[in-house]
Amino acid sequence: MNRPLRILMIAPTSFFLDYGCHVRILEEARVLQRLGHQVTIATYYLGRDIPGLEIVRCRPTPWRADYEVGSSLHKLAFDVFLAWRVLGLLLRRRFDLIHGHLYEGALIGRVLGRPWGLPVVFDRQGSLTGEMVDHRFLNPHGPWYRWVRLLEERINEMADAIVTSTQQGAVQLSHLGNSVRIRPLPDCVNADFFRPGVLSPDEVSARRAAWGIPPQATVVVYLGLLADWQGIPQLLQAARLLKESGREVYFLVGGFPAEAYYQGQARRLGVDDRVVFTGKVPYDESPAHLALGDIAVAPKLSATEGSGKILNYMAMALPTVAFDTPVSREYLGSLGVYASPPGDPKALARAIGALVEQPDLRRALGEELRQRALRHFSWDRAGRQLVKIYREVLERKRR
Repeated sequence: MNRPLRILMIAPTSFFLDYGCHVRILEEARVLQRLGHQVTIATYYLGRDIPGLEIVRCRPTPWRADYEVGSSLHKLAFDVFLAWRVLGLLLRRRFDLIHGHLYEGALIGRVLGRPWGLPVVFDRQGSLTGEMVDHRFLNPHGPWYRWVRLLEERINEMADAIVTSTQQGAVQLSHLGNSVRIRPLPDCVNADFFRPGVLSPDEVSARRAAWGIPPQATVVVYLGLLADWQGIPQLLQAARLLKESGREVYFLVGGFPAEAYYQGQARRLGVDDRVVFTGKVPYDESPAHLALGDIAVAPKLSATEGSGKILNYMAMALPTVAFDTPVSREYLGSLGVYASPPGDPKALARAIGALVEQPDLRRALGEELRQRALRHFSWDRAGRQLVKIYREVLERKRR
């Protein structure tokens, strides 16, 4: 019988915050523990502790007191402090392998784990250079792009195995051939947690009214980061087009940061009476937030990152509008309502408007999307697959 594994997860982010990358880390750690394995998460000094998880934080940086979202020069200093914390863990305790989240986690794991001969499983959630370009942190035509791209390729080659958060991510790495074992491990969803009926109809009506939403309005719900690469400007422009068309559509937008910035955009577009920004929604309250919507929207623009929020929408039986990207199609299949070309607010408004006019279609799509989530995106199945990958890597290392 295989013994339980001791896994050191390196999460170069302020775990736990209430958005997609962190949800993947959380649910992977939880399912591994349910399967009997020991998980230690090394992360930045900020973030929320989660009961039942061992979270080890690095020291704070004296010049920066807030958390980071996206690409930032400050993260270089955070990563140095995190690497020092990881080294201390490796000196004092024994682990079987390192599970490195994101490119920085994989790099820290490979460099520091080498003296102990620890294999590294790299949890890739998107392209390093692609993310930096999407976040407008790196100019694709500038002098630094080539060097960052080379670093990305080198980290890819260092890993003993790469698990990708989407099938599309595995395709992007196909040029590596057999030099690295690449395994798609798509984001999943806890369908017992995200489920229809978490609020009664009376509770839905009362909460909508509390946000100033009329009872006869159609509500489009969003939950995720507020950022340009998430398509928030396009979402606000679509709201203006729908208002101008005479449809009574309200948008309930949950998330952070930059809430005041996008509220200003909504005012300038004349839709501040139709778009309600709820601020940060704790993960435990996410199902109740989503239950207030008739339609969900995922306007993310990135062609390389996953979009785990779509799975939450699916499990809640919400018909979902998304820009037509490979990742969106990977999750939604033929059941998505797609706006094309990606980034076009008019296409997004048309797709939302089509669902507003067809309540029967909304219900049918929502029910089928939940069934698709149950069939294909279970964390329990993903956890067993992840453990299998761990054991294969350890067996290769032993040989």
